[in-house]
Amino acid sequence: QVQLVESGGGLVQPGGSLRLSCAASGIMFRLFAMGWYRQAPGKQRELVADITSGGFTNYANSVKGRFTISRDNAKNTVYLQMNSLKAEDTANYYCTVLSTRYWGQGTQVTVSS
Repeated sequence: QVQLVESGGGLVQPGGSLRLSCAASGIMFRLFAMGWYRQAPGKQRELVADITSGGFTNYANSVKGRFTISRDNAKNTVYLQMNSLKAEDTANYYCTVLSTRYWGQGTQVTVSS
């Protein structure tokens, strides 16, 4: 059974940082591309960043230069380092195994003073 468990969300002030983690089990993690999506209230879910099995990365324009996606295949974990956070980054963040139906339960990120 595939499980994706996100952690690391919370409340942070504008300009602050958070690191999200997503621990995967039940899959050959190193073989799969992974992604982080987010969904704010009243908005569609959108891709934030993704990383291929070989470590190539892709970012939404809105987070380029501020967010970094990475993976540790030994720990079956994908990370999202978020710096210079803005109010508009407030959303529920989800990790997914790209091109599959597998999603985590989400972790809430709130950027507010």
